[in-house]
Amino acid sequence: MSASGMGSPQPVAPQSLPLSVRLNKGARSAPGDKLFPTAPAKDKGWQALANVLEVLTPSVDTDIPLSASQITDRISAMLNKGQNQAALNVIEKRQAQEQSGYMIGTDVQLMFLHARALAALGRTNEAIKIYNDMTTLYPELPEPWNNLAALYIKQGKLDMARDALRMALTANPKYPVAQANMGKVQLMLAHQSFDNAAQLGLSSAHGMAEQTQAILQKQP
Repeated sequence: MSASGMGSPQPVAPQSLPLSVRLNKGARSAPGDKLFPTAPAKDKGWQALANVLEVLTPSVDTDIPLSASQITDRISAMLNKGQNQAALNVIEKRQAQEQSGYMIGTDVQLMFLHARALAALGRTNEAIKIYNDMTTLYPELPEPWNNLAALYIKQGKLDMARDALRMALTANPKYPVAQANMGKVQLMLAHQSFDNAAQLGLSSAHGMAEQTQAILQKQP
């Protein structure tokens, strides 16, 4: 780290929730192409009959809102493309639906994506708060702990990053991303210790600091 001569920290890979982790409870929405539903107008007479016939026509109706899982997939794709502010706008609108009672329960994936969007926009402390909330609400998920570690490293908090990864591996000992990230954090801590020892006059520690630094620089 900067305090120990490391320079910028090597990135620790954040992670997305697996597709199997979706809703705490289902939301009232149907599959389609529209992100958010609009209130349907009440039709009478011939127009009502026309609407019924239109439903029977095999076509793609873009007025039908997307399902909850489809919306979170769209948001995730936006974040992957770097459309972070646009994704955040969609997330906040979706959260407003949750709070208004339109949706039943809490969308776990949406909560996770909210933290991802905030982190991508540099709003690190807000993202950390959401991830911390998730670790309390959903302790069985390792992904929030892993992403917390990535943010702690950006802040130079290696000990907290290591502790977060330990919790991720407690939740799922076979989680490969957290295992790899733990290795990176341990290398960073080793470099920090060797560098501190070298600055305190231990000449043999200088070479070890250089070796760990070289390994870290090779990390993707």
